Parts: sequence; structure tokens; C-alpha cells
Amino acid sequence: MDFDLCLKAPWIIPVEPRGQVLRDYAVLVRGGRIAAISPQATAPAAAHTVDLPSHVLLPGLVNAHTHAAMTLFRGLADDLPLPQWLHEHIWPAEGRHVNGDFARDGSALAALEMIRGGTTCFADMYFFADETARVASGAGLRAALGLVVIDVPTAWARDPEEYLSRGVALCDKWRHDPLITPLLAPHAPYSVSDETMTRIRVCADELDIALHMHIHETTGEITQSLHTHGMRPLARLDRLGLLHANLMAVHMTQLTADEIALCAERGVSIVHCPESNLKIAAGLCPVTALIAAGIPVALGTDGAASNNDLDMLGEMRTAALLAKGTSGDATAVPAAVALEMATLNGARALGLAGDLGSLIVGKSADLIAIDLNAPATQPVYDPLSQIVYAASRDQVTHAWVAGRALMRDRHVLTLDERAIISRAGAWRDKIRAHDHGGIS
Repeated sequence: MDFDLCLKAPWIIPVEPRGQVLRDYAVLVRGGRIAAISPQATAPAAAHTVDLPSHVLLPGLVNAHTHAAMTLFRGLADDLPLPQWLHEHIWPAEGRHVNGDFARDGSALAALEMIRGGTTCFADMYFFADETARVASGAGLRAALGLVVIDVPTAWARDPEEYLSRGVALCDKWRHDPLITPLLAPHAPYSVSDETMTRIRVCADELDIALHMHIHETTGEITQSLHTHGMRPLARLDRLGLLHANLMAVHMTQLTADEIALCAERGVSIVHCPESNLKIAAGLCPVTALIAAGIPVALGTDGAASNNDLDMLGEMRTAALLAKGTSGDATAVPAAVALEMATLNGARALGLAGDLGSLIVGKSADLIAIDLNAPATQPVYDPLSQIVYAASRDQVTHAWVAGRALMRDRHVLTLDERAIISRAGAWRDKIRAHDHGGIS
């Protein structure tokens, strides 16, 4: 037979063109790629057919910013001001516990959660990225791995030179893996010096890889930059040559109209993390203004320590509702735009839109199926609307990456769920022995 796989569903949402819903169509896969999308009545035979009688097929979700290993800090110290949360709990816990084993087990827990929630590609920023790469590749997930650079010593590296040398080595090791995309990840403007930023820019240019950075996350960051550098962080990054089309700017809650115009001019991608920003009271990303300026806005969950989940369906809903509420415009960020932010815009930010983010012939067969035959999503007038405003991640039943099934009927096929959860419990006991903030 000419096709390896045929997926049939009453609704297919390809994302491109925006808002389109195909009814009673089939996706045909050959060699891990989408070979055809045709009406079910005329769909050719395939070696294997999956009938999804009450489901929507759509591209796998792209989580454009997270810290996967930090799932092991989920709920460690909630409901605290950001400085107290960081300085008294998260950073001390990282200093005591973060190592290769922590990164491996935390990343495995994150991978399990993401697959079950319909995420098939994630952009990460954390230490021991080699462990996260091994977990993601083994689980069949796509990962864009941010190779962290920061001016302070950690268990991963002693100084900027070692961060960069280790990052370059990992880039060389993983850049040819079909599931792994290396990124350079300077932590934030306030934690990386001008000298180190310049070296990062040169290194990124030489390696031809993107940059992934927390920027303009809080008012405190702006105040500190004005005091230390005499300018706002974006202006400083622009002076250093880092504001360009290969930059993924994460959070961006503190923006002026001139800064929005500058980002549009430079081609910067922005990653919106609405639930994390709300929980730590960092501020609100001006999404409607960014979209009006033509800036591609992707979605990320941030880490589970500050969110506290990796639920991209939840992020879509929050992003759409928050945009409506803050703008006073019920038409702001409609369902189709929210879905694009969680799929195609994430792929665009990562430089992977030629392969991911929409169901187009020739692209990789990265898909998920969501079952709408549940009380919360009945009756179905518009499946796109139901996905964004009503469906939960527990309704994601199937996931494929490059045509490979990662989950079937809610059962993850590529990870040992029981062992992963058991290891998470062991880490909880170890971490709880040192930190009682927020833990009963």
C-alpha cells in the first residue's frame, strides 16, 4: 500500500488556513510525513487505519517555553512574592538538588504530562540539557533545548566560558537528531553581562541557532536595568545586537508602544506565558497590541514550579480570555488565533514552521486527537471553539510525532508512567526534608 497510516475523524483542524474545519476527512501518512488530506469517502487504503468517531484531529501543541525538570518543584512554595519565592525556596532547592539525575527524572515527568496533554514539541531552558535531550528523544517528543548561559556558578557550569563551551558541545552532539533543536538560552538581561551577551551573539551567529531569553518579565527588572545600565533591557539588547528575528523573547509583560514597534521592526518572536505571569503577579503581556503590530505571539506554560502545570489547552483558554478582559474587546484573540498561538506560532518562533504547527501535505505527521464526546464538550456547534473554551487535556486520547504513536487511547506508549511517578515521589521526600515553605 502507498500509505502507512490513515487517520479518520469527523473534524480536522489544519490551522492553515486559519479557522478552517474539515468535516469527515482523513489524514494519510507516509514515511512519517503528511502525504494527503482527503475526504474519507475517497481516501485510499493504508497499511493501518485509525477511526476516531467523535474526535478532532489537529496539529500537536507547541509549548514554546518551559523548564521541564522543574516539575519536581511543583507546589514547593506557592502564593509567595516572586523575590521570596526565588531567593528563599527555588534557588536554594536548585543549589541542593539539581544534578543530572534530577534533570532526567524531572524531564521524564514533564514529558509524560505533556504527551498526555497533547504537547508534541516543547522549548526548554534548564541545566543538564543533555539529560532532557535523552528523555525527549527516547519518548519520541520534539524538544528545542535552550542551553543556559548565566553569569553565576551552578551545578551545571562555573562561569560563562564553561556554560558556552558545554552548550557548544551539546549543540554539536544533538543538532543532527531529528527530534532535537538546540537553542542558546541566556537566562535574562539582569543575569548576563554585556561581555557575555556579546559572546553569546557571536556564538549563536556561528552556530546559526536561535536565542531564547526571559525579557521584561517584571517591573523590578526594568528598574534594575535603568539603575545599572541607564536604559531599559530591550534597548540594551538592541545596542548589543541581540534584537533580531532569531530571538524568542519570553514573558514581555512590561512594554511601551515604542518597544512593541521596535520588536516588530526587528522580527522578534514573543512567547506569552499567561498563567505563570498571573500566578507570580509579574504583569500582563500586551497580546492584542503585539498581534496588531504583526508580531507572532507563541504560548508557553513556563515551568511547573510557577504555573503549576504544563497544560497548553489551559494556556490557550487563559490567553484568549485574558486578552478579551484586558482589551475590553470580546473579539480579541478568537479561538482560531489562540489555537494558532499554541501551534503554528510556536513552530515559527522555533524556526520549525516548515515542518510543524499545521496539517499541511509535506509536513511532519505530528498530530493529536481530542475526543469531544464528553459532557463538557457537548453539543458540538463549532469544534474549534470547543477545543479552546471547553475541552480539557484529559480529552486528548492520541498523539503522534512523525507518524509514530506516542499515546493511544490515553495510554502513553513510550514512557513508564508508574516508574516516573515513583521517582517523583522519592524526589519529593528528599526535597521536603530541606524546605518546608508552603509544604504541609
